[in-house]
Amino acid sequence: MAEVEVVSGPEPFKLVKAPVSLVLMLGAITALPPMAIDMYLPSLPAIARTFNAPPGAAQATIASFLAGMGIGQLFYGPASDRFGRRPPLIFGVALFFAASLVCALSPSLPVLIAARFVQALGGAVGQVVGRAVVRDRFDHRNGARVLSILMLVWGLAPIIAPLIGSLLVTFASWRIVFWLITGFGGLMMVWILFGFEESRSAETAAHARTEHPFRAYLALLSSPSLVGYSLALAFNGAAVFAYISAAPGLLEGHYGFSPVLFGLVFSLNSLGMIAMGQINARLLRHYTPEQIIGYARPATLVMAALLAGSALTGIGGMWGVLVPLFFIIGSFGFFGANATAAGLNVDPRRAGSISALMGGVNFAVGAVASAAVSAFHDTGPRPMAVTILLSITLSAVALYTLARPGRAQRG
Repeated sequence: MAEVEVVSGPEPFKLVKAPVSLVLMLGAITALPPMAIDMYLPSLPAIARTFNAPPGAAQATIASFLAGMGIGQLFYGPASDRFGRRPPLIFGVALFFAASLVCALSPSLPVLIAARFVQALGGAVGQVVGRAVVRDRFDHRNGARVLSILMLVWGLAPIIAPLIGSLLVTFASWRIVFWLITGFGGLMMVWILFGFEESRSAETAAHARTEHPFRAYLALLSSPSLVGYSLALAFNGAAVFAYISAAPGLLEGHYGFSPVLFGLVFSLNSLGMIAMGQINARLLRHYTPEQIIGYARPATLVMAALLAGSALTGIGGMWGVLVPLFFIIGSFGFFGANATAAGLNVDPRRAGSISALMGGVNFAVGAVASAAVSAFHDTGPRPMAVTILLSITLSAVALYTLARPGRAQRG
């Protein structure tokens, strides 16, 4: 089995500014999946009515999309290492564009469900290749800074997309939402064809030609450090999935918020995460990603314990839940970019495969957390709070026992 290179030894930090055009392009391609989910959510009742289906039947289009995302990522990683970042990116975005067109023209719900699966298979390329491109173009700490800046784009998608979707479905058919997504996919395809330059290194290309994709995954899974960062990131994502799944029922059903107030609170938490991401970008001028997540995880664990304590005992009431929840969601602005950068730094030769592996594990664990919260059929804060505490605890265990960020890393 091939050995995994664990990079060590601190290097002096030299700030490298990322081209604005590159940041915008990477932000746009990684925003394809969240836009394709969040923008059409307000259309679900209308979709069910169009096809004379039960109200819950249209939710199968969400499940099929998530399945496509999970499967697609595992293929694009090794492909981008072997064939370069550009060919899989062009293929994936073209597939996203074509499937979005089919979604807009779907004559039946089964066709829409299948088209959503293919749409996700295409859209999955953005997140995998986007992370790999960052590792290609920037060193360890500058890569983490770029990922933090990209969080500004990623974080705005779940805030803006549902608002656009709500307005469109209010004044027009739900199909107009998919026409808009199709148009965005087409623009991205043109932009990539004429504006994206190959970033894969010659070393990565040479190494990928000698290694089967399955051997690459087996080699990566043999690295305790990478497994630790992958699981730490995945359980961190599980807490996010638990929050997103529980938020509508908790805020509107349990606390009685209006849809407008729900949107404001949801947006405030997202803005907190964006703000922390930008603070993280500045901290990376002085600290490594490993140092930051090493210090940030215990603070998040304390907040998760306060959240669970308030939810289980009722102490603090609504504010005892919402205040620690705000800081927990905000802390993800520190953790996501840094854990991703730390994982990619384990073996830069396999950046594409690492990106796919981390994304796939993150998706799988997050889906389980989301299903666990939904299974309780309880709109109160307890299922969410307990799931978040368990997720953050497991994230900390994986971080400190496997990844061990205190070890020397390259700056």
